[in-house]
Amino acid sequence: MRRRITDTDTSKSRVVITCAKGIAPLLEAEVLSLGFPILRESISGVETEGTIEDAMRLNLFIRTGQRVLFLINEFESWDPDELYQKVSDIPWEDFLFESGYLSVTSSVYTPSIRDSRFANLKCKDAIVDHLKEKYGRRPDSGPERREAVVHLHWEGSRCRIFLDTSGEPLSRRGYRKIPVEAPMQETLAAATILATGWDGKGSFVNPMCGSGTLAIEATLIALGRAPGLLRSHFGFMHLKGFRDSSWNEMRRRARAMAKKSIDGKIIATDISQGAVEAAEKNATTAGVGHLIDFSMCDYSETPVPEDGGIVMLNPPYGERLGDKKELGAMYKGVGDFFKKRCQGYRGYLFTGNLDLAKRIGLRTKRRIPFFNGEIECRLLEYELYGGSRKGNP
Repeated sequence: MRRRITDTDTSKSRVVITCAKGIAPLLEAEVLSLGFPILRESISGVETEGTIEDAMRLNLFIRTGQRVLFLINEFESWDPDELYQKVSDIPWEDFLFESGYLSVTSSVYTPSIRDSRFANLKCKDAIVDHLKEKYGRRPDSGPERREAVVHLHWEGSRCRIFLDTSGEPLSRRGYRKIPVEAPMQETLAAATILATGWDGKGSFVNPMCGSGTLAIEATLIALGRAPGLLRSHFGFMHLKGFRDSSWNEMRRRARAMAKKSIDGKIIATDISQGAVEAAEKNATTAGVGHLIDFSMCDYSETPVPEDGGIVMLNPPYGERLGDKKELGAMYKGVGDFFKKRCQGYRGYLFTGNLDLAKRIGLRTKRRIPFFNGEIECRLLEYELYGGSRKGNP
């Protein structure tokens, strides 16, 4: 099977959207909401179909996925030499510029390859040798995903060759210019927020806000603002057939769809002045700084409006930050904060340490699994029943 891209190409192909473990059900819901079918779901992604312009649209609107891969060829191969020959047979002049830059990535699960870097090299050599034979020159190549990116998925004897239309992972939205220690990745933050059902009604309260990722993603979701609007660069921009006019029109429509304001309040606090300043600057870069109320205070003193909504914390859990013994008192304090200050809200705690989470002292309504890198985590939901909230400002 082969696909070609031209400036008038409207043919469909398989499109694979990758994600971190635990996020696939939320990614599936996103893809369906955008009008695409789900052809297959795995632990680390979903498969749909569409044109190259559909892949551009997915890059623009998807919040929880990492890479949008457009399938151009699939075949069987049992060894590196066979891989080289079959990759060489692909008409790369239909996709890539001989004067451009190329990066090759791979996921390899076949007994004939022990090191995926060797598969990358064979695949890259096949592409650049094909273009050299065609044009008399080779494109530059390297590990940076700064222009065209080709992805090889090799499992057993089955090889699938994709154009990585994202280039850099979609988690790199472009607004987090000033990170703080151990920040939550943007796609993971969006996934945890979508799991709560947040829709912009009521308030979203985020103590321990760090670099502001949760508050910023919550604001983007409430506005219905496409996360890809914040990025200036994607892999598809370096493929033959890419038209600025189509992309600019797609972005214009996406901006027109977004709200200008939201019904509820978004509040973010941190005990660190440096974190608050970083979060404010990141929110300003994202274009939502005016919609978030930032302040410096201990989490227990965070203002909690009376209208109800969601309160969400991502405290340290002893893997990278903090000492587990000292953190026990913090988790107990979070439980007290939930009980005394957040009645009428739904409380959420994201943690990779369930032993510490027991110190919250409240019964969980849901325990949703996620992965933060290789750390297995849970988003814990607490239903905080209404009543008197003495001392609430």
